[in-house]
Amino acid sequence: MLFGHVESRENRIDHILRLRDLQDKTSGFNAFIPLVYQKENNFLKVKDFLTGQEILKTMAISRILLDNISHIKAYWVTSTVKLALVAQEFGANDLDGTIEKESIQSAAGAASANGLPIGSFVDLIKNSGFTPVERDSVYNELKVW
Repeated sequence: MLFGHVESRENRIDHILRLRDLQDKTSGFNAFIPLVYQKENNFLKVKDFLTGQEILKTMAISRILLDNISHIKAYWVTSTVKLALVAQEFGANDLDGTIEKESIQSAAGAASANGLPIGSFVDLIKNSGFTPVERDSVYNELKVW
């Protein structure tokens, strides 16, 4: 779910509730990824960017309402590494993204163009009190640090 552009809080909650209902019917989602809208170089011209507090509230509400989706991703590329790490305390359980080079979000203003080396990613996770686990696309554990 891309959020932080033209939608209201009510729109976000409606979206999440619809996903929950669809998951109850299909069990088709492995993860939910709330993507933070990037405000630069696009046509929407959003003036009021989301606060960290609003992003964390969205993560927490997602975790509460999406009790039937196991993984909530805090995609650091759209929210910053620091906020994604804090989001782990608000219900997210997947940071996602040991990318080496990123161009889509950074073109819209995210500070992710150079990616993040895996060693740095692992250290950040450990220093935040969590256990880094590498997984494949269907969440099978590949490596635990």
